Amino acid sequence: MRRINSLYGRIGLLKRVSEKSTKQSHTFLASLTFSTEGSYGGDGEFQQSSSKVKIFDRDLKRIHRDRAAWLSRQKNDTFVDAVAENLIDRLEDCKKSFPTAFCLGGSLGAVKRLIRGRGGIEKLIMMDTSYDMIKSCRDAQEDSLDNSIETSYLVGDEEFLPIKESSVDLIISSLGLHWTNDLPGSMIQCKLALKPDGLFLAAILGGETLKELRIACTLAHMEREGGISPRLSPLAQVRDAGNLLTRAGFSLPGVDVDEYVVKYKSALDLIEHLRAMGETNALLQRNKILNRETALATAAIYDSMFATEDGSVPATFQVIYMTGWREHSSHPQAKRRGSATVSFTDIQKQFSGQS
Repeated sequence: MRRINSLYGRIGLLKRVSEKSTKQSHTFLASLTFSTEGSYGGDGEFQQSSSKVKIFDRDLKRIHRDRAAWLSRQKNDTFVDAVAENLIDRLEDCKKSFPTAFCLGGSLGAVKRLIRGRGGIEKLIMMDTSYDMIKSCRDAQEDSLDNSIETSYLVGDEEFLPIKESSVDLIISSLGLHWTNDLPGSMIQCKLALKPDGLFLAAILGGETLKELRIACTLAHMEREGGISPRLSPLAQVRDAGNLLTRAGFSLPGVDVDEYVVKYKSALDLIEHLRAMGETNALLQRNKILNRETALATAAIYDSMFATEDGSVPATFQVIYMTGWREHSSHPQAKRRGSATVSFTDIQKQFSGQS
């Protein structure tokens, strides 16, 4: 578990929090995103023709990304950088190089800034649904002194990848794919876009993300409104990640999990951070009206239940890292069932006799 203290206090976007507190109370719960019992690849409705299920409003998510591009302009986010660094660091474990890389959605700027020659990347294609986010990344590159990688930019949707089959060596997605309506379908497209022996690297938010906020939200709704409103976004559970990679047809799938605990001055600061990351609620069936008292109660319960000795409040972000390869003849293959020439019984007898 990793701890990042006073994350957004260092970034400086919260200077006007006190002036906006009244307005923020009306939109407090509209910015939540965390797990429900349903999850991608699980036993819920997502297995019943996932391509037809519409969970998220993709147009609204594009607007959120536009806003995030301006809120995070020329500012580095410690949490986002930590996730991107952990993801890209996996390239150092690979002996081969990846001349052509495709980066889609999520924290594009952090990925571009932190690659630093790893993976032997010569050409990088960066894609996002938001034109403003793409423009922000392009402007950051113009101000950078490191232009060793040929970089192209395009506006596109993760649900409909605009690239040819078997055209790239590496696909990277850092904190982006969990907002797609058809996550298995998007991962299948990524696999098809890779060349044989190409690598897929992705980091998505897991189901334990913002568990403190989920508890505070539930208690506030029960206290003020006598029930729980459907304001929660489904996120993939850890147990589903391996199934997603296998379902998409990746070879040598790998999954690992990390938890980051970020400390904020208040719950309102957490909401500001979610906005700057583009992680605010985009449920298609969201409730657009929020009771002001419920929002204030949520913030008060959060502070009373989870505040630390120094007065800050923690928020947990669970990040699931997924690794997969497109099949290639060089990959180790499992032997055909029944092809063994030695019995485990004989081996056991042999070692028993020696002892």
